[in-house]
Amino acid sequence: MNRIFKSLVIVLFLILASRNADASADGAWSALISTKGSVKAYPRVVEELVEEKLYFAAVPYIKEYLTRASRIEGKRIDGLIDEVVTYVGVKQFEVLPTSILEKTSAPSIKYILAKKYFRSGNYKKAMDSINGTIPRAHTTKPFALFLEASVHSIQRRFKSAVSSYKECVEQSRSQIKRTQIKNRKRQLEINRDYCLVGIARTQFANNSYEKANLSYLDLDKRSPIWPEILFEEAWNSFYLQDYNRTLGKLVTYKAPILSFVFNPEVSVLEAMTYLEMCLYEDAKKVSDKFQNTYEGQSIGLDKLLRKHRKNYRYYYLLAKSRKAGRIRGNDLINRLLMSVNRDSAYIELVDNFVRGKEEIERVSKIRNPKLKRILTVNLKESLLLQRNLIGAYVRKSLNVAKHHLGRTLEAHTYIKLEMLKRSKDRLYGIEPEPLRGRGDIRYLKRNEKQYFWTFDGEFWADELGDYVFSLKSECEVSL
Repeated sequence: MNRIFKSLVIVLFLILASRNADASADGAWSALISTKGSVKAYPRVVEELVEEKLYFAAVPYIKEYLTRASRIEGKRIDGLIDEVVTYVGVKQFEVLPTSILEKTSAPSIKYILAKKYFRSGNYKKAMDSINGTIPRAHTTKPFALFLEASVHSIQRRFKSAVSSYKECVEQSRSQIKRTQIKNRKRQLEINRDYCLVGIARTQFANNSYEKANLSYLDLDKRSPIWPEILFEEAWNSFYLQDYNRTLGKLVTYKAPILSFVFNPEVSVLEAMTYLEMCLYEDAKKVSDKFQNTYEGQSIGLDKLLRKHRKNYRYYYLLAKSRKAGRIRGNDLINRLLMSVNRDSAYIELVDNFVRGKEEIERVSKIRNPKLKRILTVNLKESLLLQRNLIGAYVRKSLNVAKHHLGRTLEAHTYIKLEMLKRSKDRLYGIEPEPLRGRGDIRYLKRNEKQYFWTFDGEFWADELGDYVFSLKSECEVSL
């Protein structure tokens, strides 16, 4: 018998022995022995652990069951799998191959399958895994609707995408009202907000910039995802040629309260906006500042990633130490770690890890030493994977940042070359020299959801994101 089966037998025996188990439980034990490890007895073992609220301890057994069983049938085992996945998170099961996950009809696993197909670009299978397999009232339905809407948007079915995003918002709101679990409520609120923003993103992709401009404003500024959306709003204003509002959105990132946000492409859009307004000196200052600040620091980031490669424990501890206030590496690395610590996906992974560790505390109070030892071993197996998932997420975030930094530094080089070309054209009279003059309220634009703020320069919470410049373009001569 393999290690998992041996531990299953002992765990079930000890649980039954310590709980005055009923006849059905004795029957499960007898079936496990008589069938010499038949997978038919596994659901009962999982059920025993779930009843004890040892969800992370149940994870290895569910994986073993999914792997060994030729076919998974029965609403009871699907319900147990759903309960465990809801508690421990989807990441624990995303590591399994699709061929294993396809064996069960559990809605939570169908959602995981859809995510895996979506990431691989197999949108048809992603939709098949969602449609007709996840009930409307299921806990994963709002998240599945977000995935469905994303597929519609990618395939340019914009009307269907907006419809799915709106349904996602309603389903998320409905489940938020029903749940009493704090972590679950936060996940649903973030999903609701991403679906709200999805409507604006779809309108932007469909070149409906005016509609997108209004839809972006539906997102509450208190949302955890609002800071990242400012950049998208700035791009939308750029396409509307409302360059002063583009600059206003981007300058918001300089507020101390948003110091944790790191998006190198903000500087590219800022420089491009100045370039479109023929404000070449401003464009040059932005590019120079970014290159001088991050060119050397990006090398330090690259060295860190090369040195530690896939040492997920290191990355887990790196992010953990930054949250505790310890400084590691250069300013760039620390700022990136600050950003990771505020990331909703990272927070969810850590929260699940903490809940798993709480199971160890419960197991430690078990009087039977054999049962305690076996459950501790299985718990550590699940928690080690969870820790590595956290470390892998931190490493991926740093790698993505490194990639964006490289592209941004390259983009600033091209911007400076374009700026020099245009400055040369102006020098030789190909482009006229403008009359100098900066700032006038008549250059401001606003819609019915935007207001005119008469602040005196400070960053106030209710003004964040509402800044707008009043610069006049120098691409035309003032008469």
